[in-house]
Formats: sequence, C-alpha cells, structure tokens
Amino acid sequence: MPRLTTVAGPLPVSAVRGPALSHEHLVLDLDRTGDGAAVLDPGRHLAAVTSELTALRDEFGLSLIIELTCRGMGRDPRALARVAEESGVAVVAATGWYYEPFHRDEIGGTPVDTLTATLVREITDGLDSTGIRPGVLGEIGSHGDLPSEPERRALLASAHAALATGLSVATHAQLGRGGLAQLELLTGTGLAPHRISIGHQDLLDDPAVHRELAASGAYVAFDTVGKESYQSDDTRLRLLLALLDAGHADRALLSCDISRHGYLESEGGQGYGHLFRSFLPKARAAGVDDDTIDLMTRRNPLRFLTGTDPDTATEIDTDTDIEVI
Repeated sequence: MPRLTTVAGPLPVSAVRGPALSHEHLVLDLDRTGDGAAVLDPGRHLAAVTSELTALRDEFGLSLIIELTCRGMGRDPRALARVAEESGVAVVAATGWYYEPFHRDEIGGTPVDTLTATLVREITDGLDSTGIRPGVLGEIGSHGDLPSEPERRALLASAHAALATGLSVATHAQLGRGGLAQLELLTGTGLAPHRISIGHQDLLDDPAVHRELAASGAYVAFDTVGKESYQSDDTRLRLLLALLDAGHADRALLSCDISRHGYLESEGGQGYGHLFRSFLPKARAAGVDDDTIDLMTRRNPLRFLTGTDPDTATEIDTDTDIEVI
C-alpha cells in the first residue's frame, strides 16, 4: 500500500478518505515591503488557520493539505505539525526554492548537483533540524515565459532530487506563464510527467496550453481559486470546464493558495473553504458530477504525490500513463 510522507510521519493513502487541498500555505512570510500583508505568522495566525481546517474537516471531510511553503518562504515545520495534530487534517510539507526574487543566498552560483544534495538531505534527514520530513518538492518557481538562470538550476535540482527520492514536484508558474518551459526542463531530466504539477494555470486564460500540459501527463493546477483580484472564479470555471470537456479530468488539481493573513475567514477573506463552499457548487451547477469532483479533489492529489492510483494501488506507467499492475 503506497504511503504519504506527512509531518506526523508515514500515512497510508487509504487513510485519506476525504478531499485534499493540493496547494496551500499554513505558515508563510513573503513580506518584502514591510507591510506584513503576505504573512501567515505562527504566533498570530496559527489558531485561525487551525480553526478553519478543523471546520472543513467536520463539514466536508477535509483530509489532507499539501503545504508548499519551501526554503526562503518562512517555512516552519513544527508549526505545521501543530496544525495537523490540532485540526486532525494530515499535512504534507515541502522543500525546494520559490521563484528568483525569493531565492536565498545559497542559490547564488551554486551548481545543480550541490543544490540537489541539499534537497536530498532535507528529504532524508528532515527539515530545519526538526526530523520532520517533506513529502513533496514545491513550490518550485519561475517567472516569465522562460525560467531565469538561477530558477533553471533550482528546477533541475528539484527534478534530480525527485528522481533520487521518489517525491513529486509542484511548480509555481508566475501568473500561469512558463508552464510548458518548466515541464520541458523537468522531464528532460527523466522525471515522468505524472510526477509534476504545473502551478497557477487558472491564472492563464489559454485552454490550448492546459490541454498540452495535460496531454503530456502532467497535472494542471487550478490552485488560486477565490483570488478574484487576479482572476474571476467565472473565468476559472470556464477554463476548468474546457479542460474537462477535452477529457483531462484526471489531470486537474484544485486549491485556494491562501498566501496572506487577509485571506483568512477570521479577517474577512475567502478562506481555505472557498473551494468547497463556493467554487465546487458552481461546478456542480455547470454539470460536473460528484465522481469527477472526487477525482479532482482526492484521487488526483494522491496520484500526484505517490504515482499510484489510491483506489487500486496500481502504479501509473511512466510512458503511457495507463495504470498497470
């Protein structure tokens, strides 16, 4: 039986019976201006985060959070462990590097093999001397149509670390751009497309790109649901329905990417539950059935993390993307 690596240790995928949020932040510090907006501080906001997740577990059966706060983003593994324990929602932590404006000095001119070794060491030994091991590489970032040179090295290191450890890679494609270039770079190392999720594609109004990513076998992340200042949910739904109509429901991932405290319900924001309370009801009204919703919110995240189907425990063939026993 395949297992996830969570902040509380290994977890059989069979234990994840409810939906997952495939790209979230529970702790975060992206503040570069001093205004404190792009922050989820463990001291000030952890109780509100935990309360939201507990309510979603009770109301919707929320079972798993893929938490993509990595190196240089204010990661706090111990805080993640507290949220998981107190909310009863499993949390998968991450390692890797965000896009270039948030790179730490360690990126510099460091060669790919050294960066790879850093990631493999964290995956093997744990994050920040806590012993808490990451279960995914992400959110590995780039901005623009092509990664910058440092972003290219970070992406390559993540791919090599994924190949060495069996983890999957979730990317940050700034405003949805550059996903095809990310995919080409990652798969060029030999990493299978179905172990890759290309991020923020709901911010890119280009169904042809979404189809191309999905047809390759990669996951297409519609992961900023509810961020109306970036894109309307009506547009997101139109793009998602186009992907489903093209036959790619098995490649869609959904989440809200809560990345500042103003998004929390306690501060008047949409909260982590926006996907369940607002967006999915609209999808159902547009004709998306419950099995497809379960696919996008439970089976696909588990398939992405493990490379196996959670209901059959069969491995996904890396060439054909057909499940084989």
